[in-house]
Amino acid sequence: MPRVNLLNTPSYSEEDIYSAVSRQFEALEVEKDLNPMMMVLLKPNLLYGRKPEAGITTHPSILRAVIRWLRERDITNIVVAESSGGLFTAEYMKGVYSLSGLKTPGIEEYLNRDFTFRSVPTKEGFSVKSFNLITPVTEADYIINLPKLKTHAMTTVSIGVKNLFGTIPGLQKPDMHRRYPKTGDFVRMLCELCETVRPSLTLLDAVDSMEGNGPGGGTVRHTGVTLCSKNVYALDAAAVRFMGLDPEEIPHLRAARAMGLYPEEVELTGDALVPCSPAFKLPDAIKSAGFDDSVPGFLRKPVEKIMDALLRSYPRVDRSKCVGCGKCAESCPRKIIKIENKKAGMPRKDCISCFCCQEMCPVHAISVKRGLRGL
Repeated sequence: MPRVNLLNTPSYSEEDIYSAVSRQFEALEVEKDLNPMMMVLLKPNLLYGRKPEAGITTHPSILRAVIRWLRERDITNIVVAESSGGLFTAEYMKGVYSLSGLKTPGIEEYLNRDFTFRSVPTKEGFSVKSFNLITPVTEADYIINLPKLKTHAMTTVSIGVKNLFGTIPGLQKPDMHRRYPKTGDFVRMLCELCETVRPSLTLLDAVDSMEGNGPGGGTVRHTGVTLCSKNVYALDAAAVRFMGLDPEEIPHLRAARAMGLYPEEVELTGDALVPCSPAFKLPDAIKSAGFDDSVPGFLRKPVEKIMDALLRSYPRVDRSKCVGCGKCAESCPRKIIKIENKKAGMPRKDCISCFCCQEMCPVHAISVKRGLRGL
């Protein structure tokens, strides 16, 4: 039975984080899995370069504590590797590392400097026959997945499974959105990617989390916990319950269950899992029609399904905020966004509602509007 360990972790202070990491790894007996000859890869969430307090990226104190813990066990072949949104080049990632607080002692010397990728075949029967993965992932003996707890406009949440999308190099990620435009197909692809990468351990940064229009434009919420597990699906389900949400409503967990990956029983250890109250605010693209009490409870889900069939969420740009940087156009899988007169134009025709544009907008100029399908 997979185990998920939850610990109250009040702050990002060195004392709090190192204590949490040590206790998490002790609870899961991680040391037994390791030896000094291993190459250990740390996979943070670095959506794009932002200061740690923005709640968008894995906090550097988490990385520093994990590296310290490994070094104390004579493990020195450590690589911190991630492909952010945008280019997967030395120059681009240098800026991401710097802005995210990783170019500091205790982390900087372990940052990935290999910007190549390799094709890795998947299991027989998968819809994706192979994935292009950043090279350090393919060379690692042990992968520690270090996601940030966030909501997500397409997948509802971004936790352990979604964090592994950052193992696909650079602007090949929008191509995966183009190939799998429907949420159900996209999350199945994410599960197949997870089974290909196969993280050895997942440690979730939920000290400060993000709700609302995550993963990049939401609101920071102090949640004060870390979660750890060797089973990423079990961890994601526990984290969703912690958010005050229902795991059955989360697309990638439904896909994992259909694929036989979702554990039926999980052992929860450590501190008590107390769901957040109020529950996490969902992205505008995910929110239901918001029926009031005049609609009987037993009718709400059927009516919502009908409304979802008639209506669709689309990105909309606020031209007064848009700075014409082109990040939305760069990330658009269909390449339909055009920058004209230093402003982004977003036609609804051919839009697949992946919300990569909203995700990558650095000034939060893109919101979500619901409208009739096909209009």
